[in-house]
Amino acid sequence: MSMSTRTVRVLAGLLRGHRLRIGTRWRPLTPARQALLVLAHLRKGETYTDLASGFRVGKSTVSRYVAEAIGLLAALAPTLEQAITVAAGKAFVILDGTLLRIDRVGMGSGYDRAFYSGKHKCHGVNVQVIADPVGRLVWISPPLPGVRHDMGAARIHGIIDAVNAAGVRAVADTAYQGGGPAITVPHRRRRRDLDTGRYRPLPANQKAVNAAHARRRAPGERVNAELKNWKNLRTIRSSPSQAGQLIAAAPP
Repeated sequence: MSMSTRTVRVLAGLLRGHRLRIGTRWRPLTPARQALLVLAHLRKGETYTDLASGFRVGKSTVSRYVAEAIGLLAALAPTLEQAITVAAGKAFVILDGTLLRIDRVGMGSGYDRAFYSGKHKCHGVNVQVIADPVGRLVWISPPLPGVRHDMGAARIHGIIDAVNAAGVRAVADTAYQGGGPAITVPHRRRRRDLDTGRYRPLPANQKAVNAAHARRRAPGERVNAELKNWKNLRTIRSSPSQAGQLIAAAPP
């Protein structure tokens, strides 16, 4: 399992402290083994049945261990205010949205339509990600239905107002056009030529600006890709109401 030992140690430390607080006397697995079980579930998508067999515990025990650890990790997630404080110390941050697929959406009364993304042609949830210039996750938002546009989602979460109020420089794609002076987006393609029906080409200087802008945004794209290395986030198999805690628990 490709994962830093720091992640295992951090989670094991959280579990050890939690056991001391609640006065646990004995459990079948040590905090380190529980951490390994939980991370195998999150990283590799191992089922409860396989984990129960591999760690020689019951499925109900696996379920309790996973829920306990996810709750502890989610409690560490920073608020938007804390993230903006961190972002204020950076030269700039990258703001981007991504769709996390979800496969347990009720179909009754058209409930699923709000989660269907026409762009990606699948059901999912929209999350907004703030990353620093070297590609480290600063903040990930709670999920919204996948039909939500990135700009609309950013406004609902208060990201647009927060970065402009704090004067945090943010680079983003054209979905965030009109986000205010703090948010820089690339030049958009010009309107279609009425004679040819094709988009008019951008001048060379604007193409160069867009290329430089894309290089700045690249670390943010990498953060989105790294999030989906966690198989439980690549396709969320819980209900939308429970997805928020799972997303907040995503290790950086």
